[in-house]
Amino acid sequence: MINVFQPSFGDEELAAVREVLESRWVGHGPRVKDFEEAFARHLGVSTSNVVSADTCTTAAFTVMELLGLGPGDEVVMPSIGFVGIANAVAARGATNVFCDVDPHSLNPRLEDVEKALTANTRAVVVLHYGGAPGHIAEIARLCQGRGIALVEDAANAQASRVDGQACGTFGDFGFWSFDHGKIAVAVDGGMLYAKEPGEARRAAERLYLGMDRSSGFSQARNGGHRWWEFDVSSFSRRSVMNDLTAAIGRVQLTRLDGFVERRRELASVYDLSLSGVSGVRTPPPLPRGHESSHYLYWIQTAPEIRDAVAADLYAHGVYTTMRYHPLHRIAAYGSTAVLPDTDSAAASTLCLPLHQEITEREVRYITEALADSVAKHSRSDG
Repeated sequence: MINVFQPSFGDEELAAVREVLESRWVGHGPRVKDFEEAFARHLGVSTSNVVSADTCTTAAFTVMELLGLGPGDEVVMPSIGFVGIANAVAARGATNVFCDVDPHSLNPRLEDVEKALTANTRAVVVLHYGGAPGHIAEIARLCQGRGIALVEDAANAQASRVDGQACGTFGDFGFWSFDHGKIAVAVDGGMLYAKEPGEARRAAERLYLGMDRSSGFSQARNGGHRWWEFDVSSFSRRSVMNDLTAAIGRVQLTRLDGFVERRRELASVYDLSLSGVSGVRTPPPLPRGHESSHYLYWIQTAPEIRDAVAADLYAHGVYTTMRYHPLHRIAAYGSTAVLPDTDSAAASTLCLPLHQEITEREVRYITEALADSVAKHSRSDG
């Protein structure tokens, strides 16, 4: 089976794991700090703005806590988004207000966000679909002008930029994922950015039992006394990365640029192979100044044949998916939103395999099978 996602591990990652195991320190320690510092440099921000977490979802929950959301508050986000973010809002008793998206790019347009704003809007969440930045700069200006917090779900956008600025740093908060399905993989893990260093410190405390994140061991080593004493600022949980996952993530970060370049090459092969295929629409080109992480490669077909095409590809050993199932259709959120472009995109979109382990030969195999399936079902449907 050709997978949609697949990590790339090698000797460097194995050596990093061995080094951690041989050190006998596998918990939250110096390698986590090193990973945080390296990712801050990758973003072009200060280390004081960045803190790691055990998962990206944990980072999202932490951000919603820092915003102080509660009943009566509303958070606007695209319906094409990750369920964990909507859960983080709902868990605070706040209301998810789902907005529409561009049916081709699957990113929210400025007018989609603006239309969903009300007097109760406390925050806007933006996902960079497939790694494409979308209208983030324009949405950031809108939120700043309205005094509304902007939160970026940059899980798809580990290396995405607009005019050199990293996605995830346009708003008040951003977070990234390093789970098994991402580009740079730490097995699991997340990173949180806060525009204000004080908010990053608050996040760090909440992610470590409401305590100062300095360990007793490090305080003893630095000449402290009674290093076993501590205080608590909030009744929080322990949701930190460990040195084992951080060591893997640190190596993966050094390989990220190469991973993204390879994915860019493969996306170009997809574009070329599908350029003359009737009934298949490929992703839109990036605007000037936009850099994508190429996390997803998606195509769109007539809605009435999309599912049959997915079944045909699976029968040919090609796994596909639709990211992300529209959140306004989830009964638990109680949404009554009418989002025609979201519904259109959800019914016609299919994400094809895209990762740095795929060969050009496999891409051509996928596109040939796709073209055959679309032609077959278009004839039968007609």
